[in-house]
Amino acid sequence: MLKVGLIQFSASDQPGENLQTVLQMIRDAHAQGAEFILTPEATNCISTDQQHQRSVFYYQNDDPSLKAYQKIAAELGTWLLIGSLLILSNDPDGRFANRCFLIGPDGEIFAQYDKIHMFDVTLSKAENFRESNGYRPGDKAVIAACNFGTVGITICYDLRFPNLFRTLAQAGAQIITVPAAFTQTTGAAHWHVLLRARAIETGCYILAPAQTGTHKASVGKERQTYGHSLVVDPWGQIIADASTGVGITIVEIDLEQVEDARRRIPSLQHDRNYQAP
Repeated sequence: MLKVGLIQFSASDQPGENLQTVLQMIRDAHAQGAEFILTPEATNCISTDQQHQRSVFYYQNDDPSLKAYQKIAAELGTWLLIGSLLILSNDPDGRFANRCFLIGPDGEIFAQYDKIHMFDVTLSKAENFRESNGYRPGDKAVIAACNFGTVGITICYDLRFPNLFRTLAQAGAQIITVPAAFTQTTGAAHWHVLLRARAIETGCYILAPAQTGTHKASVGKERQTYGHSLVVDPWGQIIADASTGVGITIVEIDLEQVEDARRRIPSLQHDRNYQAP
């Protein structure tokens, strides 16, 4: 059995402000018994203004938020998944990285993952996103063999690419994390059903901490996100839904259910080669 804590909050465009909010929520989750604590995508900052982003983002080695999260993980002796930090990169094109950090109870970075799939969509005339303009995509799937189980790491829009989840599960993942900042439009239509589908297809627990509400902006437009941090079991049942409020969701999960679901429907072993049309 493993007690997990999913943090749901509404990040502003000020990393220092967000850091203080999340540090307190991590302490609260730990006080409630969480052994594995997870935060959403873009934990450090949500902003629509690239100039502002460049003024408040750091390179990984200098990022004060990352250092603070490493320190608190070591202080509390807990596993901590920072859903993602938006950070500067050394790429010639100047784009940022959207990077998830899995931090161990010793405060060291145990694994890190750069979001592979970029949210380049046009939902309506008034609502379009071009994530690849500001962020460079990663190119490597990541799993981490923790002392409580094996974790596969994804971020937000990756949810729409089932082959990535299948790859993680076939590589040994028992839990797949999906930290997110889903839009209101796509969240209401697709969030629950996609997370349930990924759990059913892989026989994994899905842990999906989410941003929620209206995100305060000192520069540029405000954004809204869907909330509804979810925990889905390996049979596809939603066992926790945080709705839209700011808060912490504490759930105990049983990793033996992973093997049970896969034994009942061993589809991960049934791949066949076929010719594309």
